[in-house]
Amino acid sequence: MRNFILIIFLFIYSSCAPSPRYNSTNVPNENQKAIKKSSGFNKSKTIFRGVASYYGPNFHGKLTANGEVFDMYGVTAAHKEIPFNTVARVTNLDNGKSLILRINDRGPYVGNRILDCSYGAAKKLDFINQGTANVEIKVIEWGDNKYMHHLK
Repeated sequence: MRNFILIIFLFIYSSCAPSPRYNSTNVPNENQKAIKKSSGFNKSKTIFRGVASYYGPNFHGKLTANGEVFDMYGVTAAHKEIPFNTVARVTNLDNGKSLILRINDRGPYVGNRILDCSYGAAKKLDFINQGTANVEIKVIEWGDNKYMHHLK
């Protein structure tokens, strides 16, 4: 009987032990797999040329692909592959105006465009009326491709 009580006691005691906790370094989740996959962007090329467009009112206040809230009046842009938080100088080749902006979104997904600027960036680059512009993107600093997590 004594052994039986001891076994019951050990069983109850061991069931109260804390379970192991897993964090992002132990077990990769789906977001980390996607980030690791997309962070394989070839960083040897630092200058890109193509057509840029802009977006604004329909997306203002919504989340961007990197998780931050889109501000159409800010100077940010969307690119299909350049890592999030990359800082680049964008020059409007049609008029010579340029500015420094940050990549915080994915796109554009229309035609063969390479950059989708925020309304604020397009205004500073002076192509609001035209809708698109020929641009040159020069990477100043590669981003960390981090997704911004928000607490609810």
